[in-house]
Amino acid sequence: MILELKRQGLGVSAIARQTGLDRKTVRKYLERGLEAPVYGPREPGERLATRFGSYLTERLAAFPGLSARRLHREIKAMGYEGAYSTLTEYLR
Repeated sequence: MILELKRQGLGVSAIARQTGLDRKTVRKYLERGLEAPVYGPREPGERLATRFGSYLTERLAAFPGLSARRLHREIKAMGYEGAYSTLTEYLR
């Protein structure tokens, strides 16, 4: 796209405005003769908390008042490497 716009006679600033890229980025891709990468949405990966889903369900069924902090400490001791916020999102 950048190279095509340059072939059409547009300057670096005009290409930057049209593509939403910085002028230095446009200049870099023009010098290298490359197109800017087009990124799509990431593929969803496995949620870290799913491996502990049965344990979490069991603990919450036995003790409904357990806090997410407590559960986070427990599964962290079992090898959970995710963040507290990831766990709370999973529990919701």
